[in-house]
Amino acid sequence: MSFVHNLLQIVQILAALGMIGLILVQHGKGADMGAAFGSGASGSLFGATGGANFLSRTTAVLAAVFFVCTLALAYYGNVRPTSAGSVLENAPAPTVVTPQPATETTPGTAQIPTK
Repeated sequence: MSFVHNLLQIVQILAALGMIGLILVQHGKGADMGAAFGSGASGSLFGATGGANFLSRTTAVLAAVFFVCTLALAYYGNVRPTSAGSVLENAPAPTVVTPQPATETTPGTAQIPTK
């Protein structure tokens, strides 16, 4: 599953960079008015309006790829490995500490340990 996760991340990064580039290349809505009156946009690579349709459709496809990769990464990130038993079965056994009996000492005297 690590290969699929890495592949999805690479595709998502490439789709994001492609969307950023295409969005920055596109003209705003106000640029269409200038193209209608012949401001030189008709001499472009895609014609007067062909570039807007091509770029907007390509951006929509990349956005769809980005969202699908995001959903797939969210699914694969939430998949938990199945185990045969409980979490408590794999826990280490608890250690039992027995308390030492308290010895009485009088104030001001030191207790000398005996062997």
